[in-house]
Amino acid sequence: MSLNRNEKAAVVADVTAQVGKSQTLALAEYRGLTVAHLDTLRRQARDKGVYLHVLKNTLARRAVSGTPFEVASEHMVGPLIYGFSEDAVAAAKVIADFAKGNDKLVIKGGAYAGKPLDVDGVKALAAIPSREVLIAQVAGLLKSPIQRMAGVLAAVAEQKGGGAEVAEAPAA
Repeated sequence: MSLNRNEKAAVVADVTAQVGKSQTLALAEYRGLTVAHLDTLRRQARDKGVYLHVLKNTLARRAVSGTPFEVASEHMVGPLIYGFSEDAVAAAKVIADFAKGNDKLVIKGGAYAGKPLDVDGVKALAAIPSREVLIAQVAGLLKSPIQRMAGVLAAVAEQKGGGAEVAEAPAA
């Protein structure tokens, strides 16, 4: 199905708007995937907030020209599915996770922070935990010293004559 000039302009405008909000681009070749597999991939992408579409490479190049994602233009060859995400790791994670379970989806590359990513770069980006997990890990690290200090103080109080007697002594 061929697009007319107005439809092409609309596609470029839509992708350009998405590019303006995104931090990451991940590209994958989808040759050989069934419609059911693509629907599953799109559903997973939608759940993670990833803009995932099959685009004509010339329209995609036009949409990313003059943006930090222009560095990925050399990977824009063949039947590709494009994943853009506002979250730094979401697009790479969705595509890499789906590629693990389906050998027909082949990661081609991507871009992050104005730098091109090869296949290993996309996989490395996908291996980074999500923002929520990182925040939980930092909170756990901040809470850990306080818990340890409380445990040490409780042990010292118990060693000096029992925690219950020490707590009752000032009240008498």
